[in-house]
Amino acid sequence: MEQKRLLIIDDEPDLCEILSFNLSTAGYTVDTALSGQEAMKKDVKQYDLILLDVMMPVLSGFDVARQLKLNPATASIPIIFLTALGSEPDMLHGFELGADDYISKPFSTREVLARVKAVLNRTTATEGADQSNILRYKNLIMDLSRMVVTVDGKPTSLTRTEFDLLKVFLENRSQVFSRQDLLERVWPHDVIVTDRTVDVNITRMRKKIGQYSSCIITRHGFGYLFAE
Repeated sequence: MEQKRLLIIDDEPDLCEILSFNLSTAGYTVDTALSGQEAMKKDVKQYDLILLDVMMPVLSGFDVARQLKLNPATASIPIIFLTALGSEPDMLHGFELGADDYISKPFSTREVLARVKAVLNRTTATEGADQSNILRYKNLIMDLSRMVVTVDGKPTSLTRTEFDLLKVFLENRSQVFSRQDLLERVWPHDVIVTDRTVDVNITRMRKKIGQYSSCIITRHGFGYLFAE
């Protein structure tokens, strides 16, 4: 099996070295960047996952994530934030930017290895599934073989979480899903997220699907559904 390529972006050289050693020992191919600027000069689309510090000078981790998610070539790359900013607002902001996980410092390398494995397992499961068909609602089209969503013929940059949420809705139109249903279907079971995270991701997804945002209906007290 081809080794997964990881990019660590952190301005602490010692931390980069420790993480790189442990992840390499676990079988990953690992590169590092000591700043957001250095990272953005790399061919980022070659990586399968990015470990991203938040508190970096000039270009913060949030800034880097925002740029990556706006670029269709890198929007689907999973991001795990590594940061000393551990408050709920900071965490929610990270998820709003498209993070797949958020690890507060200080952390153990064992925890990082477990989180990386969980996110990559989810990615592999999605890519390895039967994706020979296309999901379509009028001019909202999901090409599951290329992991591309187009709205009225124009591609839109969904994160992997947003993609998986939309896939659930299009495959089960008119079915109401509670937040807990969506957490169980879309997020890995070993990643701790709150109901609020579901709301944030659906709000962000709505903004990206244009006129079809009105199809994602909130049933107060019950959850969400895709209404035709």
